[in-house]
Parts: sequence; C-alpha cells; structure tokens
Amino acid sequence: MRAALVALMLALSTAVFGQAGPKVPDAAVEARLKHLAEELRCLVCQNQTIADSNASLAVDLRNQIRGQIAEGRTDAQIRSYMVERYGDFVLYKPPFQANTIALWLAPLVLLAVGALAFAVLVRRKRAGPQAPSGARKAEITRLLDAKD
Repeated sequence: MRAALVALMLALSTAVFGQAGPKVPDAAVEARLKHLAEELRCLVCQNQTIADSNASLAVDLRNQIRGQIAEGRTDAQIRSYMVERYGDFVLYKPPFQANTIALWLAPLVLLAVGALAFAVLVRRKRAGPQAPSGARKAEITRLLDAKD
C-alpha cells in the first residue's frame, strides 16, 4: 500500500511540476551564449566579460542572451540590442568609430612618444658629456678663482 502511495505521489508531482530532476541545457545554445558573453563587458566589474563575471547583473545579462537565443535572434541582433541598451561600452572590443578613435589610437601614440623619448635618451647617453663653451669655461675659472 505504501509503495503504491509513493508511486502515485511521484506520478502526480511529475505531471504537475514537469520532468523530475534538473533541466539539461542545450549544448548549442550554451556554446552560442558563451561566445556572445565573451564579447560583452560586465558593466559592474568592467574588467571582465559577462562570461567570467559572477555579478548579479552579469548573470541577468547571460539569462537575457539565453532568452533571446531561444526567441531565434541572431548573434548580430543580440549584440545590437545590448549596444542599444548599454552603449558601445558593453562591447569588450568597441568598434573603430569617430567617438572611439582616441580609445584605439591612444596606445599607439603613447608607444610612439615612449619610443621617441627612449631614442633621445640613448642618443644623449652615447654622445657623452659635452665640453663647456668658452663663456662657460671663463665663468667656471672666475668662480674657482673667487674661492681662493
């Protein structure tokens, strides 16, 4: 009698609550989600992708992406939605545009300035100490004579 009651309760719970056990995610959906999540910046952490972040906003964004994949949207449509909602900052690799030109060119400019400064320092170091000019020699002599 007891076994029949347990079996009936299990059958009813499965009918009411769906399949018993956790739902297994679709591997293709999860692969697309991971790919997209690695392209988007966590707006809380800012130095991590939403794939790497455990912030609650990153979890919500991953769930939004999962939902949009389930709705049949393409990767480009999902990226576009995220950019419309959060701006270009959400993209881990922002596009080369007029408003992001400094972001892309600043490292190159800083590298060029650093290389130029290094070249100037090396050139000065190789040239060695410079001999003082005639006026400077006269001033040094006058100062040394004044001490005596």
